Amino acid sequence: MNQTTLKSLLFIDEPGLVFGHGQVLQNPKDGLLLFGPLSDSRGPAELRVGVVGRTDGINRYQRWVEHINNYIPAERSDAAHHLAYPGFEAVFSCKWPVEPICKLHIPSEALSETLYLDDKHDAIYKTVGLFVDEIERYIREEEAHVDLWYVVIPEEVYTYGRPKSIIPKELRQKSSLMMNLKTARSLQKEPDLFSEHNQAAEIYKYEVHFHNQLKARLLDSKAVIQVVRETSLTPEDFTRDDGQPLRRLQDAATMAWNITTTAYFKASGRPWKLADVREGVCYIGLVFKQDMTTLTAGNACCGAQMFLDSGDGMVFKGAVGPWYSEKTREFHLSRAKARELMELVVSAYVKQHGKPPKELFIHGQTRFNNDEWEGFSESVPDDTNLVGVRIRDDKTLKLFGTGKEPVLRGTAFLQSKRRGYLWTRGYIPRLQTYPGREVPNPLFIELCRGEADLGQVMKDIMGLTKVNFNRCEYADGRPVTLRFADHVGEILTATPQAHTLPPLPFKHYI
Repeated sequence: MNQTTLKSLLFIDEPGLVFGHGQVLQNPKDGLLLFGPLSDSRGPAELRVGVVGRTDGINRYQRWVEHINNYIPAERSDAAHHLAYPGFEAVFSCKWPVEPICKLHIPSEALSETLYLDDKHDAIYKTVGLFVDEIERYIREEEAHVDLWYVVIPEEVYTYGRPKSIIPKELRQKSSLMMNLKTARSLQKEPDLFSEHNQAAEIYKYEVHFHNQLKARLLDSKAVIQVVRETSLTPEDFTRDDGQPLRRLQDAATMAWNITTTAYFKASGRPWKLADVREGVCYIGLVFKQDMTTLTAGNACCGAQMFLDSGDGMVFKGAVGPWYSEKTREFHLSRAKARELMELVVSAYVKQHGKPPKELFIHGQTRFNNDEWEGFSESVPDDTNLVGVRIRDDKTLKLFGTGKEPVLRGTAFLQSKRRGYLWTRGYIPRLQTYPGREVPNPLFIELCRGEADLGQVMKDIMGLTKVNFNRCEYADGRPVTLRFADHVGEILTATPQAHTLPPLPFKHYI
C-alpha cells in the first residue's frame, strides 16, 4: 500500500489474482485468456449439465452452447474493457457438450395451467413444482450425475413469477384452492380440526417469487441450478412489433464471459483466487432477512456467509427469531444465537484447515451490540483475533480529481484509525475507463469491534470485490461478503424449511 503526500489519503494497489500455472494478473479476463483457471483436481474436464424447460427452451439452450463454444468478437475492438471471447474450451480447458446429460421437458400447456392461476401463492407453488418434481425425480431414479442444472424459462415465467407482477384479466384462471392468504394466516394461529385444511395453508408460507422459491425448494436435494431466460440465450429470436430487440442485453462476448464463468464455478471449478492473502484469515458476511410469512412481528432469519481467499464460500443458517427492531430498524442476534452461529462457522473452518483461523473478520451493515459480540467472542478461540467491520454504501462524501476522469479505484480516505472511506468504484487504468455513469461513491468502513489495521482491512475488502464468480468482471463495487447478503436472505426465507438445512456451498444460492 502506497501512501500519498496527504497523511490521511491512501491509494491501495489493485489486488492480484492467481490463475493457471500459478500466474498472477489483475484482470480476470486477461488471466483466463492467457493462463486458464486454477490448475487443481477440482476443475472439471467436461461440464455435466442437465436442462429443464420447454422444448423450445431446450433447443435454444443447445444453440447457445454451440455459440459459446466458438469465437465471439468483442463489441468494440478499440476498447480495453471489451474483450473477445475465444470459446469455452479455449478459456477453461474444459468441454461443454452441446448434448446435455439429460433433457427434462416441461409442457407449455402445463405452464399455462399453473402460472396464470388467480391465487398468486397457488400459481407460483405449482409452477415451481413442475421444475422441482422433474429434477428430484431424475436425482432419485437416474444414475448419471449432473453437476449443474440449467432451468430455462420462457419470458412469461419471468414476467409473472415475481411478487408484484399482475396477471392480465384475460389470462387469469380460477384456482382450485378453497382458501386465501387471510384464511391461511388465521390457521397459523389456530390450526383447523381438518388436517387437509392445515396442509392447504402451508403454501402460503412460501415466497411468491419463482426464482427464490425454486432455489430454496431444491436445497434439500443439493441440486445446483442456474435459472436463465430464453431471451438471454437467443435474443435474436425475440423482437417487438417495430422490429427492435425485446430486451436490451450486454453484448454477446460480455454475456459469454459472465455466464460461462458462473457455470464453471457452479460445476465445482475454481476460475481464480486471490494472491498474497495472509494465512489463516477468514471472512464472514452476516445475512439477515425479515420473514414476512410468519405472524410474529420482527421475525427474521439470520445466516452467515464464510469466504476464503479462493472465493469458496459456505452458507450457515441461523435460527429464525425476533431479530428485527422497528424502533432502530436494525437486526441483532441474541447472545446465545450469536454464539451458536459462530460455533458452526469456526467448526467448519477447523474441519477444512485442521486448526482455527488466526483472524476472523465479521462484515455487517450495522454495528454489533454487546450481546451479539459477546456471543461471537465466546465461540472463537482465545488466539483468534476477532474483528467486527461495519461496511455501508456512502453518498455523503465525494472526491474529485483535477482531470476529466473520476477518482481512481483503490483511493482511500482515513478519517481516523477506525473509520474511513474506500472507493471500490472508480477509474481503472488497465481498462482505461470507469465502468459507471455517475460520480463514484465510496464504501464507509468502520472497525466497530476488535483491533486491526484499517489500511489492511481496506486492502482485504478490495480483494473481496474481485471474487464474485457470478460474473467475469474486473471488480465489483461491494465485497462478496455483502454483495449477495440480501439474495441469500431471500432464499433462506423463501420456504419454511430452507433455514433448517445443514450448511451448503455458496454456489447453491447464487
